[in-house]
Amino acid sequence: MSAAACSAAAPDADFAGAKAAAGDLASTGAAADFAAAKVAADFAATRAPADFAAAKAAADSAAAKAAADSAAAKAAADFAAAQWSRATGAGLDPHEYQRVTGALESVADWGPAFDRAGREHLRRAADEGSPLSAGERLLTAARWFHVATLAPFAGAERAAAAADDALGRALALLEPDARRVRGAEFTGWLRGPADPAGTVIVVPGLDSAKEEFLDLVSALLARGLAVFAMDGPGQGALAATTTVRADYHRVVGRAIDALGVPRVAVVGLSLGGYYAAETAAREPRVAAAATVSGPFRLDWDELPGPVRDILTRRAGSAEAARAFARQVDLSDLAPRITAPLLTVDGGQDVIPGVANGQPLAGLAPHGIHLSVPHGDHLLGNARPDWLPHVADWITQALTGTPA
Repeated sequence: MSAAACSAAAPDADFAGAKAAAGDLASTGAAADFAAAKVAADFAATRAPADFAAAKAAADSAAAKAAADSAAAKAAADFAAAQWSRATGAGLDPHEYQRVTGALESVADWGPAFDRAGREHLRRAADEGSPLSAGERLLTAARWFHVATLAPFAGAERAAAAADDALGRALALLEPDARRVRGAEFTGWLRGPADPAGTVIVVPGLDSAKEEFLDLVSALLARGLAVFAMDGPGQGALAATTTVRADYHRVVGRAIDALGVPRVAVVGLSLGGYYAAETAAREPRVAAAATVSGPFRLDWDELPGPVRDILTRRAGSAEAARAFARQVDLSDLAPRITAPLLTVDGGQDVIPGVANGQPLAGLAPHGIHLSVPHGDHLLGNARPDWLPHVADWITQALTGTPA
């Protein structure tokens, strides 16, 4: 082959070699890329179930939390609805009540929210322009602090003490002659004229306190009576240091001694109705008694769980609560109530395990019964239908003179 031919053939050979080399390299690179891509795909396939499981777990957790939050908010709304009549009957402004309860995310928020409302009224009392306005604002604070204790929370003891303090400060401004009277297992305020036609003791119930029934006290005061609104064992300001007792007449007897009066009328509300009737049967200085939503008998096994829980807290233990409930039975005591007796019940007040006051009125020698068909427990939804009547009846029964 000529030099020219060799020279011409060389580029073709070189081109073929380069092409072959390029092809081999490309082929090798493609294979490597494919292998890498396959490894990545296999790894992704391996990770996908784990990522999916993690995402599903996160979604399930979020859904469970949302459901729990929704359930807690509903429980808070249900609790607020159940307490509406009682809270507004105790004197809370209904619009403020709706604002406070509308922001609750759970029942656990109840106590702190109501405590804050009470403290806001304390703050505003300091800014009022007159002693009268400041005193009225302090009464409002006392009510809010008390209602804060209707759901268990860590600050309940402090709230009860704040209610007691706010009431005392209010009376110092509004009624300087009001007198704190306290003794073994009782504390309260004696209000009214120096020479009253008679004296009435107002007894609260299981988880109520003297700050809850200020409207009843005002109605009695307006009829010329002196009123001692008290907290007793397991109640109000004494709830943290004492426990409920079924022989409440012993406490009332000590209170009568401290008041220095020869005779009294007793008005009891809710469980306080039992206390009032038990006292009327055993304390001869009781000249008249009235019960409002008071139980004739309790059956521990039939009581709703929330009621048993409250009673357990106020009694100190479940065993003590059961023993207390067994003693709340007026069957044998009712015939011994020789003083005039009025029992008041709401027709809508139906609590399993609680017999209302009608049998008590039937067994007491001078008992009469008032039923308010649309009334609920404590008849906060029907105050005009019983409160003036009770105040008038007590006045007449105690003094012999119409109100």
